[in-house]
Amino acid sequence: MGEQNVRSKTEVAELRHFLKHLLRDVRAMERMLEEGLIESGARRIGAEQELFLVDDTWRPAPLAVEVLEELGDRHFTPELALFNLEFNLDPLPFGGSCLGLMESQLSELLDRAREAAARRGARPVLTGILPTLTKSELGLENMTPNPRYFALNDAMTRLRGGDYEFQIHGIDELAFRHDSIMVEACNTSFQVHFQVDPDRFAPMYNAAQAAAGPTLAAVANSPLLFGKRLWQETRVALFQQSIDTRRSAPHLREQAPRVSFGRQWVRSSVLEIFREDIARFRAILSTAIEENPLHALDQGRIPDLAALRLHNSTVYRWNRVCYGIGEDGAAHLRIENRALPSGPTVQDEVANAALWFGLVSGLLAEHGDIATQMRFEDVQTNFFAAAQHGINSQQVWIGGEVYPARELLLDQLIPLARRGLEASGIDAGDADRYLGIVRERVESGRTGAQWLLSSYAGMGAKGPQAERLCALTAAMAARQETGLPGHRWELARLEEAGGWKHNFLKVEQYMKTDLITVSEDEPVELVAQLMEWNRVRHVLVEDEANRLVGIVTRRSLLALVGTYNPDETDGPLPIREVMQPNPITVSPEAPTLEAIETMRRHRISCLPVVKNGHLVGIVTEDQYMEIAGRLLEEALRR
Repeated sequence: MGEQNVRSKTEVAELRHFLKHLLRDVRAMERMLEEGLIESGARRIGAEQELFLVDDTWRPAPLAVEVLEELGDRHFTPELALFNLEFNLDPLPFGGSCLGLMESQLSELLDRAREAAARRGARPVLTGILPTLTKSELGLENMTPNPRYFALNDAMTRLRGGDYEFQIHGIDELAFRHDSIMVEACNTSFQVHFQVDPDRFAPMYNAAQAAAGPTLAAVANSPLLFGKRLWQETRVALFQQSIDTRRSAPHLREQAPRVSFGRQWVRSSVLEIFREDIARFRAILSTAIEENPLHALDQGRIPDLAALRLHNSTVYRWNRVCYGIGEDGAAHLRIENRALPSGPTVQDEVANAALWFGLVSGLLAEHGDIATQMRFEDVQTNFFAAAQHGINSQQVWIGGEVYPARELLLDQLIPLARRGLEASGIDAGDADRYLGIVRERVESGRTGAQWLLSSYAGMGAKGPQAERLCALTAAMAARQETGLPGHRWELARLEEAGGWKHNFLKVEQYMKTDLITVSEDEPVELVAQLMEWNRVRHVLVEDEANRLVGIVTRRSLLALVGTYNPDETDGPLPIREVMQPNPITVSPEAPTLEAIETMRRHRISCLPVVKNGHLVGIVTEDQYMEIAGRLLEEALRR
């Protein structure tokens, strides 16, 4: 996770001090490149596995601190949220049986995580976005108590100048605001690292960029967020917006987001990326730095470049360049692919890594610098097309030809990846096995994203949405332990959710969010028509900021009939004259028993659901009657 002893900067003098160190680090990097002090001739790979922790109701379990205590293993580290965990693989030389060894260590560490989590009443799940995660679980109380995370949140929120706004359009539409960077915790990934020689950085980084789109099309695994069907790899849109510090401006000024694919090909050196990121993105964190990297070089020591590494950790390219120092004391550069999602299985993840490693190697070997044969705009478009449409996307390839992603992968890119792995000395059996998984997945069209969407659609309208999302999570957790790759899984079934009880614990699990509302200035006749057309007995009244101001019930309209004479009024009667102002409300996090008791105590038939003053849903006695009917039916059938 990088330097932990950090703070957000509030003083100008501190900012100047940190930038001085940052610029000095860049000069040291320039000198190291000139003097050949960065490792060449070695090719290593590595990976970081992120995952979710869930409880026995398949909901996020904020138990990371306790699970880490159980583990006591240097491979495991905390993540932003208490319901996330990360572990890091040991570096491996790229060649021979490295892919099989990667799978073995992944499986071993995941088994350790399962055992430790079980002792704390939780279990890990590999998925890009957890289906059962709700917005109420993204509060700061679920942020890991680490100074780095709070400093990062403070700094980015200050730059943003207000709430983070989210707009994602897919099959459904999602629009909401949040007051912190905790939405980033919705995403988990399988980040792979590929060491690169400094003198070959530009063509290899460009190959990694070109491979990103087609690879993402084959591996998409995150189509659902808060029950909405969005992009095939929703993580891409969500991550960019979750830490977007840009503010809207009165004029058309171009501003780069902190999460990006990049703006252009790299022409010659890794310095192009470091310099651009320093130029475009303010330093937002600082740490105590004592080392002068230029003096370290004079003394024959490899410098840490702490300022450069810290700043680099706050700029999120999907292919990010990293500077590191190995256990042998040698400095190296590596490309970190942040786009691969977590899951569906360890086998799938290693297969995804094999595809990307093979494509980067194959492109480099057979095409040299791909920047001479493809437009950067096409490569960038490929990436976002794959994020939105996955295996059904269109991809532009060498020569400007446009192909369906499935056809391009099967006919050209999987064979290219196979040649790339072969030329790199990868064990032939491993190359065939892992790329065979990718080929079968692409041929079937059953990516992780498609499995989730097909399972979700197959359950239809059975049970509440929360129960269907629980079934997806439960099915994923169970199937991940079978050893079968995701494209061979049976679809999830509703009964895998574990019963009705888990899905009615809190109001937000079953509240209605598709609301019909009116404003207090509209005519009463509109409310009457809405009730008749939609067969409802309550219509909520909200203002332009979505704040609840009142409620109109069928009973209040009936009471009006006996007293209202339109001939004696000056124009249509406004809704404010008949609505009940300041209605009793409930929060989405409220326990169901609390909501029922509130309705019983006040003798009301509905409860508007309000979060931070804004209307987000409604629960009614009709819903509780439906739930009670289901319970009675289940009991009578026993």
